[in-house]
Amino acid sequence: MSDIYSALKSDHDRHRELLETIGNTEGASETRQEAWEEFYRDVKAHGAAEEETFYSKLISKTWGQDSARHSVHEHQQIDDLLEELREMDMSQGAWLQKFKQLRHDYEHHIDEEEDEVFTRAKEVIPDDEIEGYGQRFRDRKDKELGIIEEKREDSLED
Repeated sequence: MSDIYSALKSDHDRHRELLETIGNTEGASETRQEAWEEFYRDVKAHGAAEEETFYSKLISKTWGQDSARHSVHEHQQIDDLLEELREMDMSQGAWLQKFKQLRHDYEHHIDEEEDEVFTRAKEVIPDDEIEGYGQRFRDRKDKELGIIEEKREDSLED
């Protein structure tokens, strides 16, 4: 079982791969659509699970509050971009421009998280207090993916 930092980093690495795939495809190709759908669902579930497990623990430590609040704010900005892109036609140039903004913002966010937030968290959260949070994160993410899928199915029925 991996720790919370490894679990989050593993997701980030997959997200980087998906961003690369999306960026290297054109129009509304099947490859781009599949990569986008996986990226959209996974990032939304990842962000919600991360906030409920990792950031809730970090924010409980005075020295970690600013880092946690900053990252949660960035999650909201990324979520807004995800929703804007979801409503746009991916075969249009405007979609690609908005995607480039999302990619830049998201890569900045995960780099900052891995380089700065993880370091701060390791300083303020003792290992024995965060043991098991990797599994808590994965469990919560699975629940979030289920919620996202339910919402998608509901919207298809309407």
